Amino acid sequence: MKILRLVCSVAGLALAFVGAQGLNGQTAGGGQVASGPSTTEMTAQPQLAILDTDIGDDIDDAYALALALRSPELKILGVTTAFGDTELRARLVDRYLQAIGRGDIPVTAGVPTAHNNVFTQAAYAQREPERKHRDGVEFLLNQIRAHPGQITLIAIGPLNNIEAAIKRDPATFRKLKRVVMMGGSIYRGYDDAKGQRLTPDSEWNINRDPAGAQALFASGVPIFMMPLDSTQIHLETKEREQIFAHGSPLTDQLTLLYHQWKAGTDGHWEAPTLFDPVAVAYAIRPDLCPATPLRIEADDKGFTRPVVGTPNAQVCLKSDEKGFLDLLLGRLTKDGRP
Repeated sequence: MKILRLVCSVAGLALAFVGAQGLNGQTAGGGQVASGPSTTEMTAQPQLAILDTDIGDDIDDAYALALALRSPELKILGVTTAFGDTELRARLVDRYLQAIGRGDIPVTAGVPTAHNNVFTQAAYAQREPERKHRDGVEFLLNQIRAHPGQITLIAIGPLNNIEAAIKRDPATFRKLKRVVMMGGSIYRGYDDAKGQRLTPDSEWNINRDPAGAQALFASGVPIFMMPLDSTQIHLETKEREQIFAHGSPLTDQLTLLYHQWKAGTDGHWEAPTLFDPVAVAYAIRPDLCPATPLRIEADDKGFTRPVVGTPNAQVCLKSDEKGFLDLLLGRLTKDGRP
């Protein structure tokens, strides 16, 4: 759900977090029992995670990465970039991580694709020297091989890398612990400019690669899905300025990227919609949104519809918006690493 789609859909935040009760004992991913982290697991040791992102067009990916970095519940094994100029996106992540002292996190470039969307934060990325990044798909598969059954893949962009990984080695891909994704539209589409809720729509992350969504839903991996129904939350002026005024290396990167996004976006609206941080928030606070087990089918136009049959995903349809914003602000505006 990036810039082209978002220009017409600038409203209402209704944030999504797939609930803990939706994890244990419910079916997800082709009939498998979902294996969400228990409270004990989350406090005892961090969850292994990889973030797959199309950072650089819309601004919500930058906030999602920030939340992941400020969450001790997660150990980020690496960041893979998705969609369009994945090398330039990887340079953006390089600069971001170096600026906050987290250059230890591997950054890899995923499958490049045709891209006519506005890369609003290109200038930030172009300040980072060019270098050839490792193959993001192979990185993902290698990490799964090294940590079978342990990795949460947080997918917040189009699913090109996921489609490629399934095609390249479906047996290894099935050894993911789970996929937590932002994408799809079940009963609610993009809100209009006045905040009115509209009918289901072909959501950006799905419609850029419907075949990837089809492959994922058929993969047998437990899927936890945050669609438009629960992720349209705006970061309004008070909360936004609280983050910008904090003055840490991390919030300084968000400030820079926000202003590039705003300058490069038609319409120049002020409040970004934080779709993607919902997927990160689910991984650390599943209690903020109970999940509904559904069987989801993606068609060739990118619509995701519930159908009769064995559930293949846990879907967050309504979330605790205040709880999400409290979590985000608390994590980004307190002292500590990074």
